[in-house]
Amino acid sequence: MRVISATAGVVLLEMVRRKDFYVLFVLTALITLVMASVNIFNDDNIVRYLKEICLLLIWVSSLVIAIGAAARQVPAERENRTIFPLLAKPVTRSQFLVGKWLGCWLACGIALAAFYLFFGVVAASREHAWPVGSYFQALTMHWAALGVILAMTLAGSIVLAAPSSTVTIVFVVVGGILFMGGHLDQVALRAGGVGGVLLHALYYAIPHLELFANVRDLIIHDWPLIPWLIWLAALFYAGVYTCIFLLTAWLLFRRRALN
Repeated sequence: MRVISATAGVVLLEMVRRKDFYVLFVLTALITLVMASVNIFNDDNIVRYLKEICLLLIWVSSLVIAIGAAARQVPAERENRTIFPLLAKPVTRSQFLVGKWLGCWLACGIALAAFYLFFGVVAASREHAWPVGSYFQALTMHWAALGVILAMTLAGSIVLAAPSSTVTIVFVVVGGILFMGGHLDQVALRAGGVGGVLLHALYYAIPHLELFANVRDLIIHDWPLIPWLIWLAALFYAGVYTCIFLLTAWLLFRRRALN
């Protein structure tokens, strides 16, 4: 555990020094402040629309930070040839990967906390309310979804040659899941035959990240909280897929030559 925490600490420091988060935070903050200053007939629906846009920006920014960070971890270590002294010490490949994932995940958690805190302050200034429970559930489920995406990206970075390829493919896969994942079963029913069976299998195999993204509606529409047992089940669901992708990354990494 000491090795994993040390590796995670290095990753965390590296991400703090990079400008990705700061640029995205400033852009999101500027867009949020401009949109928060809009006042069209004091219509509540306009406020909800603005909240939806701002939360969408937070999701997009977090995906850029997470996928970009995880995609460069292993290739950068290879390119700089720092992976050889790391693994020459009593550091296993599984500890190396888990440490990289943990560092990225903690950095994404800090970034998410900053994003949601800023958004909460701006939203409270317009609505004079702060639904802490809804914010907590949305943030934790968002963070859990990023854990799955980080593990997926790490696995992809071991197979693909360049970080840019990993970023592109993972963005396409995650975007496809977010927009089409929940509708694959309906498409499978209409397709029928072998194609329908394959689509059904794909529907049950993929991590349904859209379930986590839809939690934004709690804040946008002021809906009641998700029952806490369902919330725990969703976190467990994300944890299972995170472990599956990390295990896949380890199986790929242990068979791959470092040079």
